[in-house]
Parts: sequence; C-alpha cells; structure tokens
Amino acid sequence: MKYLALRLIRAVLLLLGVSVLCFLFTEMAPGSFFDEMRLNPQVSPDTIASLRSRYGLDQPLVVRYGRWVHSALRADFGYSIAYNSPVAPLLWTRAKNTLLLNTAAMVLTWLISVPLGVWIATLRRSAWDRAIDGLNSILISLPEIVVAVAVLAIVVRWRVLPVGGMSSVDQDALSHWARAREIATRMLLPVMILTLVEAGIIVRHVRAAVLEILDAPFVQAGRALGISNVRLMLRHVLPVAANPIISLFGLSLAGLLSGSLLIEAICGWPGLGPLILDATLARDLYLVIGGIMLSTLFMLGGNLIADAMLLACDPRIRTGRADES
Repeated sequence: MKYLALRLIRAVLLLLGVSVLCFLFTEMAPGSFFDEMRLNPQVSPDTIASLRSRYGLDQPLVVRYGRWVHSALRADFGYSIAYNSPVAPLLWTRAKNTLLLNTAAMVLTWLISVPLGVWIATLRRSAWDRAIDGLNSILISLPEIVVAVAVLAIVVRWRVLPVGGMSSVDQDALSHWARAREIATRMLLPVMILTLVEAGIIVRHVRAAVLEILDAPFVQAGRALGISNVRLMLRHVLPVAANPIISLFGLSLAGLLSGSLLIEAICGWPGLGPLILDATLARDLYLVIGGIMLSTLFMLGGNLIADAMLLACDPRIRTGRADES
C-alpha cells in the first residue's frame, strides 16, 4: 500500500497548495462583493463594515485562511454572501449534475476511443488511418470553446436537441422514466461536445501505444507461430499496452472535468461551471474557493483511481521495480 499512500499524500499536499493559491488570488483580485453597495447612497459605510465583520472579511488573510481550513476539515466551506446560504449544500447540488455529465462523457468517450484507436493501429498507413489521424489533428488543434460554439450553433439552427437546463418547466408532472429520459436528452449535447473534444487525444494515444507493442519482437514471434490476429491482440498486445492507456485515464479525467466547467456554462447545464462563473462575477469569495476545491478533489479522485488500476495491472509497481525498468 506504500504506492497508494504516497499518491494520497501528494494529493493532500496538492489540495493544500490549491487552497493557498485560491486565497492569494482572490485577495489580489480587485473589488469585492460590497462594491455595488458602496455606490448606493442608502447603504451607510457602517452597514457595509458590519457586513464585512459578519462574514469575517475584515480579518487578515492568514486568519481567514486558518479559519477556513479548520471548517473545511468538517466539510464546511464557508458561507455564500450572494446566495445567503452555506456553501456546501450549494456545491453538492451542482456537483451531482457535474458528476453525472462527466461520468456519461467519460464512458462514451472511452467506449468510442479505445476500439477506434486499436482498429486504426491495425490499419497502419492505410487510407482510414490517414483520414482519422487528420480528423484527430483538427479536433485537437481547435480550442474547446470553438468546438462547443460550432456544435451549439448547428443544434440550435436545426433544432436537433433541446438546449439549456436539465428538464422542462413541468418536471414535477413527469413520471420517473419520463424525467430520466428528458434529462438524458438534454444531457446529450454537452456530452457530445465533451466526447468530440476528448476523443481525438485518446484515440491518438491508444493508437501510439498499440503500434509500439505491435512492433515488439514477441508479437512478430507470435505471428510466426500462426497465432491469429484477434487472439494476438486480445491476449498479448492489449494487456501490455494497457499501462500507458490507464495512465492516460487520470489525465483525461482532469481534462474532461476542466473542459466540462466551460461546456456547462455554454450549454446551460446546471453544474459547477455556471455556479463558479456567477460566483466569480459576483465576487462571492467562499463559493468560488469551494467550487475550485471541489473540482480539484474530483480531479485527484480520478488520478487515484487510475493509480489503483495501474497498481492492479502492473506487477512492477507492486514489487517496487517500476522505476528500475
């Protein structure tokens, strides 16, 4: 368990570092939540000073950070000024939607990318290989926002899918099956955009990992012994190529999560993305910090899952010889 323990310690240290940077950057950012109140002649300076004292914003940065860490250890991320509510329930409500979206996008992306990457690796230097590689290059080079806006424009122009929200206004009148179907329908657009953004990178890495193994001497020996291509691929090539693909899983989850926050804001999906954006514009300090910390926690959770999968698949890690080879 030493391997996972070291990864867990690194994750905790990274969380601490992110929290420190969040407090530093929010302190350096110009303005505050009470700037608009100061422009209102009906709000006295004493009222603003009282509100700042109530929310602890009159304390030094080190004191506020220490109090926040102490409360965060008890799953209390502070108080939202804009929503007049504790931060934790606000984050959890939106986090469930973000997790639902990312899980669906992750499953669909890998179900498409891994078989496609393996397939085009077996068709090396063919027309299909060149065509898919060219399409991957285009998708990888395009920024996420360009892909999102282009797909959104097509969907809105042809009215292919509903846009915005998770369900219609009359959600309470729907049955459980109808409600689930509507959520799935409205989730299809952001899932499709995230799949397009991430699939190109994964397909290219899977293709490269499989091609490296196909050129190995033991694969050539297996072909000389008459082992079929399907058996050779399933029993020998894919298990060896699994390590770099599993390592890519943690990185892809981080990229998918960061991309989903932007896609949620563009497509109107009620996840963490729009919440963090609104909180940033309103300068709602603790809601912004809580949203960033929760997103970082999801990313680290994905990396730990990938590390556990590597530990289970690679005997060199279990025996401590991964670095030696």
